[in-house]
Amino acid sequence: MMKGSVMADKSPRQAMSKKSGKSLKEKRADKHAKSARRAASTEALFHDRKN
Repeated sequence: MMKGSVMADKSPRQAMSKKSGKSLKEKRADKHAKSARRAASTEALFHDRKN
């Protein structure tokens, strides 16, 4: 028998050690590219209406 309180198991789990599919830099690059495409397409729409 053990005396005192039993310590919780703090070993890392497989899910925690697994990395996500994309790095943070890749996610940011995709986000910036997406917003740039959207801005370009809306700008083109506004220019078409003026002419």
